[in-house]
Amino acid sequence: MRPCPVCGTLTAPTDEFCGNCGTYLGWNESAPTASATEATVVQPRPVQPAVPATPRPTREAAVAEPRIEGPPCPNCGTANPPGRKFCRKCAWPLTEQEQVAAPQRRKKRRRGGSGRLARTLVLLGIVVALVIAGFVLRPYGADLVQDILDKTSRPAPIHPTGQTASADTPDHPVGDAVDGVSNHYWGAPGVGAWIDFTFDHPFRLLSLVITTGASIEPKEFDQQGRPTQFDLEVTTSDGTVATAPVSLADQPGPQTVQTGVSDVVRIRLVIRSVAGVQPGRLAALGEVEFFQRS
Repeated sequence: MRPCPVCGTLTAPTDEFCGNCGTYLGWNESAPTASATEATVVQPRPVQPAVPATPRPTREAAVAEPRIEGPPCPNCGTANPPGRKFCRKCAWPLTEQEQVAAPQRRKKRRRGGSGRLARTLVLLGIVVALVIAGFVLRPYGADLVQDILDKTSRPAPIHPTGQTASADTPDHPVGDAVDGVSNHYWGAPGVGAWIDFTFDHPFRLLSLVITTGASIEPKEFDQQGRPTQFDLEVTTSDGTVATAPVSLADQPGPQTVQTGVSDVVRIRLVIRSVAGVQPGRLAALGEVEFFQRS
């Protein structure tokens, strides 16, 4: 055995590289030392030329390489004793595969463990968010569904079972506002007057069609005053009253007012503005029609 000149680790005679630090051992073989006689300087002198003698070959004793059991080098295939860090023939790192494989195994464990937990937490968060969103947005979702049904349904007329007014005249009673004839009208005294319509069952009110003036004929339209603004008061089956302003153009002919209110049982129109006001004129409301979802 011989020590490594760098780290001092004992190496076999046939090892070309140190198993601990990988130092090449071929450069460190001891060279023959000169004797004291050879070291003495000899003065040259004349000699007779002669045929040079052929040096006799010397035989070096073969060193039997011991049988080594151990894992082969991944580079050259040489067997190496256990515990070596470098191959004894080519100095290839013997721990490289283990150093590379260890992080891969740890990474695989993380992907199977914490990754599954993270996915579970994400899915749980999504479910909780959907539940909260459904609870918070439920009223808006219901309104959206109703709005879609309103747009995809065909409007069907519905007639009130009763109508009353704050005031009218014998020639223009409240019933003329729902008789289906456009040249008959309810004659209201002016701003603040109201007309009520009641129904025998709750329904979804899609729209109203309102015709103002004494007639749909342009020459007769402005013979009386015309309501141009109303307060629309809608009462539902549970007693809730919702109020919305309605503005109309001062022109002859029917005008549609979109609503979209469910469970309606009563509707009131309160006059807030009148066009063509003159002494002796009435606020003429020619016709009011109601439409429900078919």
